[in-house]
Amino acid sequence: MSGPAGPTALLVIAKEPRPGHVKTRLAPPFTPAQAAALAKAALADTLETVLRCPARRRMLVLDGAPGPWLPPGIEVIPQASGGLDERLAAAFAAVPDGPALLVGMDTPQLTPKLLAPALEPGAWLECDAWFGPAEDGGFWALGLAAPAPALLRGVPMSTAYTGAAQRDRLTGAGLRVRDLPLLRDVDTAPDAAAVAAAAPGSRFATLVKRCSPGLVP
Repeated sequence: MSGPAGPTALLVIAKEPRPGHVKTRLAPPFTPAQAAALAKAALADTLETVLRCPARRRMLVLDGAPGPWLPPGIEVIPQASGGLDERLAAAFAAVPDGPALLVGMDTPQLTPKLLAPALEPGAWLECDAWFGPAEDGGFWALGLAAPAPALLRGVPMSTAYTGAAQRDRLTGAGLRVRDLPLLRDVDTAPDAAAVAAAAPGSRFATLVKRCSPGLVP
C-alpha cells in the first residue's frame, strides 16, 4: 500500500538488476549474479521506502525493463540517453508540475524518516533545493522545487568532487539549499558490509550475509 499524498514527486533512478549490468564493482568478491541480486535487493528496499513516504507521484526512472521485482504503485519511465548528468536532467524534466526529489538505488538503508524533511508539507518554504551528500564525494539525493536541466548538465559525475560541484552549481544559481544526512552508497564490498550493518533488517543485509557470511559482523 502506498503512503499518503504529498506535495513532492519522489523519483528513483536505477538500472535493471541483471548480471553484468549493475554493481560490477562488487565482483569480486561477489559473482556477477550475486552482484545483480544485491542490486535487486537494494532496489526493492528503496522502492518499499518510497511507497511508505508521502508523495505526489512515485516514479522509477529505469535503464532497462521492469520485472517481477517491481511493486504496484510505482510509475515507470525510461531513462534518457547520454551521460548521467543528462539522464538526471531528463528525469526532473519528466515531472514539470511541481517539486521533485530524486534518489538512487545505492542506499538501501534509506528510511522514510531520513527523507521526511524534504517531503513534509513545509519542505519547500524558503527552499529551492534539497541535497543529500554521499560519503564517497557524490550525492544520494537531489530535490528541486522546479525542473532546471541547466543545473545538472555539465556537472562531472562519478568523481570524488561530484557532490561539491553539484551543490556549488545550485548555490551559484542563487538557490536556497537545505541538506539531508550524509549516507554511504553501495559500490564496493566494504560499502556493502557497512550498509548491511547499518540496515540489518533490510533485504539487502539479509542477502549480503547469505552470499558472504564473513563480510558482515
